[in-house]
Amino acid sequence: MSDENKDTAGSTEPGEGGGARGRVIGTPSPARDRTLLAQDDISAPAGVGEELDEASAKRAERVVATFFLVAFAASVAFIAYYIGWSGRNGGMHGVTRARESNFWLGGLMALSFLALAAGVTIWVRRLMTSKPIVQERHSLAADEETRAAFTKDFLEGAGDSGLTKRPLLRRTLLLAAAPLGLAPLVLLRDLGPLPEKKLRSTIWADAVKKAQAQGKKGVRLVVDGTDKPLRVSDFSSPGGMITVLPEGIEEDVPEDQVLTQTAKAVTILINIPEDEFKPAKGRENWHINGIVAYSKVCTHVGCPAALYEQTTHHILCPCHQSTFDATDAAKVVFGPAARPLPQLPLAVEDGYIVATSDYHEPIGPSFWERG
Repeated sequence: MSDENKDTAGSTEPGEGGGARGRVIGTPSPARDRTLLAQDDISAPAGVGEELDEASAKRAERVVATFFLVAFAASVAFIAYYIGWSGRNGGMHGVTRARESNFWLGGLMALSFLALAAGVTIWVRRLMTSKPIVQERHSLAADEETRAAFTKDFLEGAGDSGLTKRPLLRRTLLLAAAPLGLAPLVLLRDLGPLPEKKLRSTIWADAVKKAQAQGKKGVRLVVDGTDKPLRVSDFSSPGGMITVLPEGIEEDVPEDQVLTQTAKAVTILINIPEDEFKPAKGRENWHINGIVAYSKVCTHVGCPAALYEQTTHHILCPCHQSTFDATDAAKVVFGPAARPLPQLPLAVEDGYIVATSDYHEPIGPSFWERG
């Protein structure tokens, strides 16, 4: 850069208005020769154009290597924890396990990144020599005529908009824009609250208890949409699938909770040829000649698993193609779902299909905090 441009760029001579003229943005700072770090500090940069002190460089090299080893150890620990611990004892599900796994996984990964960044920073500042780079650059300041024209146009535009003349508009505009800054905080509410233990049981539990208190074996299943109790003879053709709910849900549940409780309790009833049905151990009496009931809420992200393929007896969730085997306790055969659909125990009473208990495991996606 020429001496003329240097003088102009760093000039502090009085301007036309008599005031001191400040440094133009983009020009070198008068304090460029100063440093905030002591030269013997491990993080201080090497001198420009100077040879590195070998003793200091060796010390810095050891420090950098230590940081890199810490980063490596943290990364290995992250992988070991994820594979070794997260896969045991139910994985990372549940509030306590999720918090523990988040703490260790997040902490180890953060330590790895932090150590790596610290090592690279010290490497650059202490082990790399600096060479002066010269680039010709002209003054960035606009001439007085251009600045005057811009000021005039800006003031005219502000006057035409009424922003300066009408304080009421200006104040109300600011008032209207202020809540926009709080909008993201309000939207965070959609991340919670957590379901906690609310998914451990459904309205099936209360309905069964009420029916059993009246001396019945269980609560009758009704067809969703018609509320008609379902007889075994009404559902005797193999290959069929319908959606059912417990009888009396609208009578026993407060009006403002009907939709929520229905969404949790919604169940699919499937008639599978008995010779193809494979009841799970301990669930031999949970079906009626191949008629079996599963939760309709997919265990992946909660979409309705509403499709049934008669030839393969597969239940399909249309959202992400999670596929469950209806003949084998609704186990996952394809897709991202992590666990089978919960099964509802069934029995027959006076020719009607009844549920004898609630689901024995929480319904819904595996990643939900189920308490």
